[in-house]
Amino acid sequence: MSSENKSMMTLCAALCRILAPFLHLLILATALHAAPQRYHLDSGTSVVGFTYYLNDAQAEGQMPVSSAELFLDLGNIERSRIDVTLNPQKAVAGFVFATEALKSARVLDVRNHPTIRFVAREITGSIHKAQVTGDLTVRGISKPVTLSAQLFRQRGTVAGDLDNLSILLTGKLDRTEFGATGYRGFVGNQIDLNILARVRRDGSPSK
Repeated sequence: MSSENKSMMTLCAALCRILAPFLHLLILATALHAAPQRYHLDSGTSVVGFTYYLNDAQAEGQMPVSSAELFLDLGNIERSRIDVTLNPQKAVAGFVFATEALKSARVLDVRNHPTIRFVAREITGSIHKAQVTGDLTVRGISKPVTLSAQLFRQRGTVAGDLDNLSILLTGKLDRTEFGATGYRGFVGNQIDLNILARVRRDGSPSK
């Protein structure tokens, strides 16, 4: 091997040693950027709404969120993870009688089942129009539920801002499938869900 080739190999080896740490950091940064990122729910501006039908008349209620684990991958929505727990003990159903009936043993039975939980198992589509299928647990009974989802940039934020987002989830369920069979002579079985979640990316400054 000529001295010129030996010098070239020595130079290449030295460059590899110098650049190796930087390449490692670049690969790590790329992997972190591609991974689902954690978002925090703003419970003060988010609304978990539901619609029920009292003697065929539409009535509305709300239920607060106890906790939410949200990991969103905006480039590949299928990799996102959602785990939300609601507090039915603090639910309201429009007026006092309906609220008490909702919490009673014949409907949500909040004394024995103080939480409602939804865990996403499959997410398909895109951030503009997605389907979220998961297990909804009510009264200790878990059933699959599919929700339609759309994601928006929050009003007042600049174009391209992915730190502050709004997620709209809509769907329906049959309450009797979860054992909530009370007052069937007055209240219909179908419950419509209309959930507006406002979220902020972990580490981003508050608005």
